[in-house]
Formats: sequence, C-alpha cells, structure tokens
Amino acid sequence: MKNEITSKKEAWLHAVRLRTLPLALASILAGSFLAAWKEIFRWEILFLAALTTIFLQILSNLSNDYGDTVHGADSAERQGPVRAVQSGIITLPEMKRAMYLFGFLSLVSGLLLLYVAVQDWKLFALFLGLGLAAIWASITYTSGSNPYGYAGLGDISVFLFFGLLGVLGTFFLHTLSFEPLTLLIGVALGLFSAAVLNINNIRDIESDELAGKRSIPVRIGRTAAVRYNWALLGGGYLCLVGFSLISGQFSSLLALLAGLLMWRVGLGVQRAKSSAETDPFLKKMALSTLLWVILFGVGLLF
Repeated sequence: MKNEITSKKEAWLHAVRLRTLPLALASILAGSFLAAWKEIFRWEILFLAALTTIFLQILSNLSNDYGDTVHGADSAERQGPVRAVQSGIITLPEMKRAMYLFGFLSLVSGLLLLYVAVQDWKLFALFLGLGLAAIWASITYTSGSNPYGYAGLGDISVFLFFGLLGVLGTFFLHTLSFEPLTLLIGVALGLFSAAVLNINNIRDIESDELAGKRSIPVRIGRTAAVRYNWALLGGGYLCLVGFSLISGQFSSLLALLAGLLMWRVGLGVQRAKSSAETDPFLKKMALSTLLWVILFGVGLLF
C-alpha cells in the first residue's frame, strides 16, 4: 500500500495530508450554519475560524508525522501510507521548523479571529486559552516525551476539539450566545470525527501495537473496534434525530442521506481484510462527514 515519495514537494504534500482538511472544516461549517439559523452570521468569523482550523489541522498532521517517526510508529512494519520524515526526504529539524511555522500561523489567525469576534477581555482570555489548548493538543498527540495519543486518549481529544469546541465555539463567536441545541450537533460531529480516527487506528493496529501505541483498537482488538465504529456512527445520527425532534426543524433530517455513504464506510471497514483495504475509508469517512454537515445546513436553512 505504501507509495514511494520521490520529491520534496511530494513529501510535504504527504505530511500536510490534504484529505484530513474536510473533516477539520466540518465543525466550523456546522457552527456557522447554526448561527445563520439563529439569523446571526458573520462571514469574517467563518473565514477566520476556517483558516485557523486549517492551520491547526496541518500542525497536527506535521506533529503526527514527526512524533510517530521519533517514537517508532512509522517504522518499516507500518502498513499505512509512507510518511514524509520516514521517507528520509524531510529531516526531523525541517519538520520541527514547519511545526513552529504552522503553530505561529494558527496563533496569529486565532488572535485575529478573537479580535474581530469579541470585545470583552474575559471572553478574549477564555478563547485564547482554548486556542492555546488546541495548539498544545495538536503538537502533543504523538510528539513530546509523553504523547497522549500513545495512551489511547486521541478519541477524547478529537471528540472535544472537532466536535463540541469546534461547533459550540464557532456558534458562540458568531452570536456571542449559547444555544443548548448546538450540543447535539457538537456531539454528532465529535462522534463522526472519532470514527475517522478509529478507522485510522484500525488500519494501523499491528504497527501501533509493535510501537507501544495503545490506541483503542490496540486495547480492545479489531472486532470490538469495528463495533465501536458502528456505535460512533449510530450515535451521531441519534443526535441528529434528537435535534430535529426538539427544535422542530425536521428539514435538517436531510443529513440522513449522508448515512448511506457512512453505512458503506462502516461495512467497508468491517469487511476489510488488510490495512490496504481499510485505508481508503479514512478519506471517505471525512468527506461523508463534510457532506453530512452541508446537507444538515441546507435542510436547516432552506
């Protein structure tokens, strides 16, 4: 399954992992759709929140490439796509400099977002703290002396940052208010995002075990991890149904159409016999999540 990297440009594209960006944008779009539903929407908030999230996601991807190489998860035994540092074309110091760059860009973009969105210094400080926590989480997932991803805590981080904080935080920056119903959509996005990570960890279960990376699939085994994957998908749709019933916005159930694709993803992961067969469902799950958000927003607003 591994593809050879032959140039510096190709190595950097592998490190950035463009296929992960749709998932990063999903929670920002969901929070913005919900704000528009409440008739309080600002284009500059959407743009700056999306830009900050993209920088953070790239930072996380670069840190993951760096950390897995240092800790041995990106060894010769790994069956996933070849990594940039592992290929030898990008050195560890070069990757670290790129991490510093995207950490700086995400901080600057985040500060600009907060400057535009909030005037109260207490709110500014609160969201600055959340932003710094997001940068810290992006870096320390697999990097550092005690990466939390190696302890199997990645699912919790993804659930919080790609789900609850992404959706609720974006909604708040638009509206400067809290809407309890946004919790259901935040939970749904968190569960779908955790499913993407779970599929990644199912793919890498053998190499992760060898490297001492105690992801959930390593801890519970592939069969149970597949059941866990179905539970994540089902939980997301229960949240959607709950939102439509409580809000009375039944047109938001248009997002159920994305369930056809997610069902195929779930079946594909369940039936896959190798890492090579599992890998394509990572991109499909990320794109299905973005489609879910778009259909939800269209149903909600139109």
